[in-house]
Amino acid sequence: MKTAIIAEKPSVAREIAAIVGANHKEDGFMTGNGYMVTYAFGHLIGLAMPEDCGFTGFNREHLPIIPETFMLKPRQVREGKEYKPDAGALKQLKIIKHVFDSCDKIIVATDAGREGELIFRFIYNHLNCNEPFERLWISSLTDKAIKDGLQNLKNGSEYDNLYFAAKARSEADWLVGINASQALSIAAGRGVFSLGRVQTPTLAMVCKRFLENKNFMPVPFWQIRVQTEKANIPFAVVSREKYNSKDTANSIFQKLQGNRLQVQSVEKKEVNQEPPLLYDLTALQKEANQKHGFSADKTLSIAQKLYEAKLITYPRTGSRYISADVFDELPELIESLKQYPRFATYAEGMNNIVLNVRCVDDKKVTDHHALLITEHPPKDLSGEEQTIYEMVASRMLEAFSKKCVKDATTIVCVCGDTLFEAKGAVIKQAGWRAVFNEKEETDEDGTLPEVMQGETLPILKSELLEKQTKPKPLHTEASLLSKMETAGKMVENEAERAAMKESGIGTPATRAAIIETLFSRNYIVREKKSFVPTEKGLTVYETVKDKRIADVALTGSWENTLAQIESGEMQPETFKKTIEIYTRQITTELLNTKISIADENTCICPKCKIGNVRFYPKVAKCSDVNCGLVVFRNKSEKQLSDKQITDLLTTGKTGIIKGFKSKNGKSFDAALKFDADFQVGFEFGNKKK
Repeated sequence: MKTAIIAEKPSVAREIAAIVGANHKEDGFMTGNGYMVTYAFGHLIGLAMPEDCGFTGFNREHLPIIPETFMLKPRQVREGKEYKPDAGALKQLKIIKHVFDSCDKIIVATDAGREGELIFRFIYNHLNCNEPFERLWISSLTDKAIKDGLQNLKNGSEYDNLYFAAKARSEADWLVGINASQALSIAAGRGVFSLGRVQTPTLAMVCKRFLENKNFMPVPFWQIRVQTEKANIPFAVVSREKYNSKDTANSIFQKLQGNRLQVQSVEKKEVNQEPPLLYDLTALQKEANQKHGFSADKTLSIAQKLYEAKLITYPRTGSRYISADVFDELPELIESLKQYPRFATYAEGMNNIVLNVRCVDDKKVTDHHALLITEHPPKDLSGEEQTIYEMVASRMLEAFSKKCVKDATTIVCVCGDTLFEAKGAVIKQAGWRAVFNEKEETDEDGTLPEVMQGETLPILKSELLEKQTKPKPLHTEASLLSKMETAGKMVENEAERAAMKESGIGTPATRAAIIETLFSRNYIVREKKSFVPTEKGLTVYETVKDKRIADVALTGSWENTLAQIESGEMQPETFKKTIEIYTRQITTELLNTKISIADENTCICPKCKIGNVRFYPKVAKCSDVNCGLVVFRNKSEKQLSDKQITDLLTTGKTGIIKGFKSKNGKSFDAALKFDADFQVGFEFGNKKK
């Protein structure tokens, strides 16, 4: 009796094969000890594209495309403008079929989550497989985790609802994405445009913030800063009020001269700062971007390598908590860091403390628990791998350390009717902050002198501070990830908001890919660390900003429904009918939309030499509004091609163009040429018209 095991990636298959004793390597699988261990390369099978269903090209008459039954098709790769079967995927599918046919049962070891389940089921269904299967559900690739998981296999049918939810999500994204994208492309009249349930609200976040920032009108205000001292310890107090009038602020400023401050109150209190929660993937990506400039995609890639090297637990997690049984393993993990030079001293000191249990909550652990290191010591890490490993390791030490305790002091002084304030804090117990000995970024001044209520203090120096309100900054990778993660807060419907509470839009595993898609579609670009929408991105946003496809509430309603499918409270067919209705609505809306979107081809403007000439369906014009160069595509009933306009812009004239029509309807041939004022005229060899 033989058992097949299928993993999501070759590296995971090798780890499992070593545990079960399948040590003989074959092409595409390992065998031995009664096991055959094979693997996928992620999504080997996906939903077939419209052309596979007989809908070639973008045609208004075809829309909306709603298949009665979705076809499954092996993964394809793009060659030029066409998609062709992925030879590697076809080969591996053949190997998987051989393995399945050679065995009596299957153990599913794809990633334990919605997408991992979908990867296996699509392969299983595509191969028309009937063998019974069990599920391996683990959050770490350590030997212990794999062995424990193999001892506690679950019946495959227990995950049917998880598959139904994954399949429903996949088909719904296909319906909305394919139809909306084709409808927008048809309405634009040129180019290919992409819309999607997660992609479009994310683009909207970038564009909305950009426009708010661009159109922001700063408002000036003034504050007064006073330098004083007590017992030769200088410190500064700042007026509580922000004055909108400079005259008012200056009047109060003048009254300070030659005066003294009186201490109105002194408040001292002990402040406890709990340690931060463990990382989930999004939190790791945000901090890696803020501190090290890593993109979300890069952080995920590095974390995946560390996971496959058995150094950290499963990175695509959405939870920042661990369960009680995992907490039992923490002393061993902390012990392992005593051999890691950077954390050795701190880890040694944790022997004598009671571990903080703030991150321990079985109810808040989703498919996978928060990111932890494993007991395996790291070796030969690259600089970037070491950075991410140390982030995970240090956060683990911080999360289970004592709280940070500070003595916070607030001094309020008065001069006339004006109140001034100073804040300071002294750390009594560093607690978790001692891992890196990092200081908190605050407005506090640190140590303040001992002052008593009622005593007076000298005004050594005073200054009028002119400030102005600032717009919200442009989105960075970190802030956009935060916005995606907390998008549910913007949803009005309570049930939908609750469904998105733990997920936002996208998943921890897909958010990086969504952001990269916006770059690949030329919807956004990077300017230093900030995200800036292109003209194409802004035009798409303006077209769809009031439609539901750009609203995070769409994802909220989906996640709410998908959760009900997972729990068995709703049938997938009900959800499918709802999506089909919405698909028809959004397709009709977009087809009836009038938009003008510039083509991606641009030339330097020959007139101003500053702007770029952008190509639109009816005109080509300079991007510099002060220039005014315009070339109309229709000239004497002849529609000019992009190449002909490009020739005119780059050389000043075109070749002979056939088929112009005169006012009396006669056909003629001529070249086009710019005159001295960059107006377009005809050239007929030696004759000029």
